Amino acid sequence: MNRRKFLTILGSAGVVSALGTAKVAEASVHTFPYYDDSYGVLHDTTRCIGCRRCEEACNKVNHLRKPSKPFSDLSVTATRRRTSAYEWTVVNKYEMNGKPVFRKLQCFHCNDPACASACFAKCFQKQPDGSVTYDGSQCVGCRYCMVACPFYVPGFQYDEAFDPLVQKCTFCEPRLKEGKLPGCVEACPVDALTFGRRSDLIKVARARIADNPGKYVNYIYGEFDAGGTAWMVLAPAAEGAAVPPDDPALAGPDLKQLGLDTHLGNRPMGELTYGALGAVPMIVAFWPVLFGGAYAMTKRREAMSQLEQEKMAREAKDDVAAAVDAAVRKIEETEGEGAAERARRAMTEALKAREAEAACSKHGEDK
Repeated sequence: MNRRKFLTILGSAGVVSALGTAKVAEASVHTFPYYDDSYGVLHDTTRCIGCRRCEEACNKVNHLRKPSKPFSDLSVTATRRRTSAYEWTVVNKYEMNGKPVFRKLQCFHCNDPACASACFAKCFQKQPDGSVTYDGSQCVGCRYCMVACPFYVPGFQYDEAFDPLVQKCTFCEPRLKEGKLPGCVEACPVDALTFGRRSDLIKVARARIADNPGKYVNYIYGEFDAGGTAWMVLAPAAEGAAVPPDDPALAGPDLKQLGLDTHLGNRPMGELTYGALGAVPMIVAFWPVLFGGAYAMTKRREAMSQLEQEKMAREAKDDVAAAVDAAVRKIEETEGEGAAERARRAMTEALKAREAEAACSKHGEDK
């Protein structure tokens, strides 16, 4: 492969990459379709008592391994826990405006999931029912989904040596198909979790805020955050404090106390990960071409250098032979044929000795 051919291939790959990026840019605003009739859950943290019944139900319906501490031990809520490969939902206790507030953590099931847009193996899919599901049959364990998730939800089975998978809340999709409620929603004894159509839940949340002045922060977390999520949260307002308008910047300080980030913006997170991480397959395919081309160019350069050296050696040898012949003829003219023959043998032996010395020296350098 010569330099021109290699650069042609390189340029062609660049054009393909540019066209792919252009197609992403020209695509619709969202990388996944929105489903108007999709389901969701409204988590009212003013009602949550931190009983961990939702955790226990999740563990049971999904056949997860039992935790080291029983679900009856409520002291674990004081630890800021994260979801993991074997704990798909956890309840943590927060201090909000000086009072304890409990919040359930699980996958938010984004309308436009960053995990799905980042996964080049297409293991994650946004379903019409609102769930974000995972099929591990094609998972390569790259964990780009974990990096892309703005809520740090997916967990990885680090303890599985042969076939580790990414795990997270499934929104109990198998139960939804059977017409059942998600396990956590069904188990909640205080109606802190309300299941329904996402569009209806937003109306329910608005009604609660309007009917209970001063009780809630005037903000539905997940309505627009990160492009919107299936799971949404209502947070309590500080007693006696003026309820700010529905604005993420004003609601941010209160929601931050509850571990909720209002700085994610309204833009779907998938848009931020699709272009970069979606190009991984092309990079993986193109990398061997890049290094293969560089290797071929190096080998060609080495071969050309070897041929050039051999050519120069032949020319030098021919020049020496011509010089010897000229010297012998001169000696023969002045000293006679015998002297010329003796001179030829002497010069030939000297040249052979010099070549042998050079060969030994080169062999030593190669070692």
